[in-house]
Amino acid sequence: MGPRDVTDLEAFLRQRRSQARVVRLDRDTATVASAAEALGVSPDRIIKSLVFMVNDEPILVIAGGPSRVDRRRLAEILGVPPGKVRLATPEEVLAATGYPVGGVPPVGHARQMRVYVDRRVAEAPTTVFGGGGADRFLIEIEPSELVALTGAEVIDLV
Repeated sequence: MGPRDVTDLEAFLRQRRSQARVVRLDRDTATVASAAEALGVSPDRIIKSLVFMVNDEPILVIAGGPSRVDRRRLAEILGVPPGKVRLATPEEVLAATGYPVGGVPPVGHARQMRVYVDRRVAEAPTTVFGGGGADRFLIEIEPSELVALTGAEVIDLV
């Protein structure tokens, strides 16, 4: 199976009868700042989906765009030494999610992974925007649906 794209993400959302929607933008959305600017929203409404490798197992972490994920805290939560947690390479991200770095959506991945959502994202008062499967695409989703679709554990991460 080749890399996934926006049509795969949209199919996943349809199959799950999701209220989330994929938004196409006419400019680059690769960074939190550029995505927020393109949408005309606060950077707090942008989320990032990061793949970490923990003992060769991919783990997806969803955090607020402006936040920094504390790897030591993640290691503590997972019960492993800090040295056992590292950011996945672009090849590992593609293998785990099916999507290229920069376009990784928070839902609809190639394989089942453990997913952790930072509490600030899970409790956001409004929809949030994450990767939409490709550059210039974003997904808009309710935080509660994000947690439900991923089976995520909500944690204090940043």
